[in-house]
Amino acid sequence: MTGYIIFDFDGTLADTSEGIVKTVQTTLDTMGLPQQPAAQIKATIGLPLSETIRLGGRVPEERVEEGVSIYREKFFSVATGHIKLFPGVRETLLEMHDSGIRLAIATSRGANSLGVILRNYGIYDIFDEMATSSDNYEPKPSPEMVLKLMERLGATAAGTLVVGDTTFDLLMGKGAGYRTCGVSYGNHDRATLASVSPDFIVDSFPEIKRILAYESDGS
Repeated sequence: MTGYIIFDFDGTLADTSEGIVKTVQTTLDTMGLPQQPAAQIKATIGLPLSETIRLGGRVPEERVEEGVSIYREKFFSVATGHIKLFPGVRETLLEMHDSGIRLAIATSRGANSLGVILRNYGIYDIFDEMATSSDNYEPKPSPEMVLKLMERLGATAAGTLVVGDTTFDLLMGKGAGYRTCGVSYGNHDRATLASVSPDFIVDSFPEIKRILAYESDGS
């Protein structure tokens, strides 16, 4: 039985891709650097911000730190209007929480911006634990982030499910020995997710409840 679920945030709980892309593009403009294709930037979402700037924005190594600083300065003014929870996320999370499942987040996003977004949607308090880039754990796909979360929660691998929209998330969970569930509506498509053999793939967030119901039936 699943008693603990660890969620990625960007592309899994919230549709942030447009806001991230626009903020990277604004950052490049501010730095006087050439614009890069949106698809190229989007492909790096889920990695640490420095990698999104370096790889997605093609920012020279010696200017990556500058780019990260500018991105963080610009993010809320540029991206806020483009961030929204995916359909059914809030309702499903509240239902899971009310049923006794303990919820956590493992994200490459910083703690400050994550907290602001969660509070805006009234779901900050339903999460028992969060691991963010602010914790300075090894980045995805390293399993360190979820392993540290499980230490803090006192959870076991058998009762834990890791949910994410990218192969980085799924490899993180698999590396820790946990079951994994990919969501196909985010930044990596179903075929890409399937390439790392997750235990489940769903096409909408509320479908995760079917996995939990299947387990509770003992099927």
